[in-house]
Amino acid sequence: MYDIVIIGAGTAGLTAGIYAARSNKKVLIIEASSFGGQIINSNKIDNYPGLYHISGFDYSKKLYDQAISLGCDYLNKKALEFNKLDNYFEVNTIDDVIKTKSIILAVGVTNRKLNLENEDKFIGKGISYCATCDGNFFRNKDVAVIGGGNTALDDALYLSDICNKVYLVHRRDSFRGSSSTLDKLREKDNVSIIVNSTVNELIGEDKLDGISLIDNLGNNKIINVSCLFVAIGQIPENNNLLKDINVDNNGYIITDDEMHTNISHIYASGDIRSKNLRQLVTASSDGAIAAVTAIKELN
Repeated sequence: MYDIVIIGAGTAGLTAGIYAARSNKKVLIIEASSFGGQIINSNKIDNYPGLYHISGFDYSKKLYDQAISLGCDYLNKKALEFNKLDNYFEVNTIDDVIKTKSIILAVGVTNRKLNLENEDKFIGKGISYCATCDGNFFRNKDVAVIGGGNTALDDALYLSDICNKVYLVHRRDSFRGSSSTLDKLREKDNVSIIVNSTVNELIGEDKLDGISLIDNLGNNKIINVSCLFVAIGQIPENNNLLKDINVDNNGYIITDDEMHTNISHIYASGDIRSKNLRQLVTASSDGAIAAVTAIKELN
C-alpha cells in the first residue's frame, strides 16, 4: 500500500514526489511515456528562477534523479483509471492494480491539433509538434511554424538556425509570445512572418509537400515546405482518470488553493489544473502544495 500515488512525471508530479518522499511517505510515480512532460522537448529554458539557459532535458533529468534518489518508486506504464474503496484507492494499469491512500493527478496536457485532413497521416512525414525533437531532420530545408505563443516563437527561432527558410504563420496580427523573441525573429533574413492567416489544407501524397494558407479576406496562398511544426496550444489529457473529477468547461480539473479536487484524498497539480498561468514555476508550486496537503491529511 502506497501513501501517495502520483500520476504524471512532469514538473508538477516530480516536485510532488520530492516533497512527499522527504516526508518519509511511500510514493509511486506513474508515467505513461517519458519523465519530464512537455518541457523535456524544450531546447532552452530561460524563465525558471535560478536555472538560466538549461535545456528541458537536463532540467527534467535532474528533477527525476532527485525524486528517485529520495526513494520514490517509478512505474513506466499508463494509468487507466482509479476506483475508490472504503479507505483507499486502487489505480489500474494494463497489468497492475496498485493500492494507495491518496492520489495526486499531474497528467498534464497534450498538443492541440489542426484537425485537417491527412494531419495524422503526415505525422512523422512532415507534421511535427516538437521542433527540438524533429527540427534536425529538416536541416537546410524550408519549414513552417504555426502559432502565436512562446512555443511557436521559440520553435521558429530555433529552426531559423538550422533550416533554409522558416515561415511563421499566425491567425492574428499580434502575438501572445515574448516580444524580445519576436524582435529576434524579425531580424532574421530567413524568417518570414505571415499574420492574419491560417492553414486550411495540407498538400502531399505520402508526405507533406506544402501548405495552403487562407487570410482574413479569403485569399489563398500555397507555400512549399518540407515540414509544418504545429504550436497552437495544448488541451488537457481527458480519459477515465477524470471520469468522477469536477472539471471546468475546457476540461481542466477544478481545485482549491490547496489542490483539493471534489474527491477526498485526490489532488491535482500542474497544467491539468484550471488556472490562469501554466509555467514551470507554477507547476513546481502546484506539486509542492499538493504533496504538502496530502501529507498533512495523511498524518
